[in-house]
Amino acid sequence: MLVLSRAVGEIIAIGDDITVRILELNGNQVKFGVVAPVGVHVHRAEVYQKILKRQVSQSQPTTNP
Repeated sequence: MLVLSRAVGEIIAIGDDITVRILELNGNQVKFGVVAPVGVHVHRAEVYQKILKRQVSQSQPTTNP
């Protein structure tokens, strides 16, 4: 894991196409913005896990009693 310290307004680059800008610091909370290409989906981890679970449940065949 790479750990970086950044100040408000500073940017982190991920590859050639993704940037993360620190927008606000408020106590223990950090607000940041992500700029990524249209084909790159950006989600909070808990939302992404729900998406994966939904995809798995939709791909499983349903049984008719």
